[in-house]
Amino acid sequence: MGRVTERRRVLRIRDGAVSSRPDTLVAEEPLEIRLDGRPLAITMRTPGDDFALAAGFLVSEGVLGGQQDLRNIVYCAGAAVDGSNTYNIVDVKTAPGVVIPDITLERNVYTTSSCGLCGKASLDAVRTTARWPIEDTPPVRISPELLASLPDRLRAAQRVFDRTGGLHAAALFSEEGELLDVREDVGRHNAVDKLVGRALQNGDLPLSRTVLLVSGRASFELAQKAVMAGIPVLAAVSAPSSLAVDLAAEAGLTLVGFLRGSSMNVYAGEERIALRAAAAQG
Repeated sequence: MGRVTERRRVLRIRDGAVSSRPDTLVAEEPLEIRLDGRPLAITMRTPGDDFALAAGFLVSEGVLGGQQDLRNIVYCAGAAVDGSNTYNIVDVKTAPGVVIPDITLERNVYTTSSCGLCGKASLDAVRTTARWPIEDTPPVRISPELLASLPDRLRAAQRVFDRTGGLHAAALFSEEGELLDVREDVGRHNAVDKLVGRALQNGDLPLSRTVLLVSGRASFELAQKAVMAGIPVLAAVSAPSSLAVDLAAEAGLTLVGFLRGSSMNVYAGEERIALRAAAAQG
């Protein structure tokens, strides 16, 4: 829709020299997600991949588990006062027979681009709602060397970040290190929802042989989204939260933080990290 970036005039000061110039900013607009016509949540997002974002959000809420659960997704016309379509409201229509669970996971209805889940979900809620227990998935083994190569590959795929410097990114890699998909958004949780939603639309859930890499920190919500999509490995270039580590340990998720250069910290699920024998003994 051409709304991913916007131009604004700024006053630029460099070494005492002052000039006026246009600057490219990442767009941020609200998206209201409705479920079968009923308002469910509002998130601040970068426009684009809105249907995938909504579908991925509902995977993380335990509503959708595959293509068969989704009838269609539409923009709601007449959303503005003048009756025009703002493309900021989507309605997700479930297939006949889909049972709608308690879809909040104790979530605040309003989410922001920075936090998304605001600490209200419980470990028990995620554990009882997950469709694909990670401990039951086929074994995946990832070498530290492969993990170390992923951030540069993610950075090279961030097209909008190069123009704005203001976006988070999330990428899915195969266990062999192949880049499967990458999405950008002003909110890191939205970027992950877009990835998971695309996977649902393509019939690829569960993502049981993939690695999820996020450009920032690993919050509880991102760990929750990985678990709900059946992703066995979550890696972040920055720190995890304590609750994210707790969830990873309980759900069997491999959680890697501070993935920078050849260094990384493994906070949970170390059995999926293929260490050399000498390194393991040391």
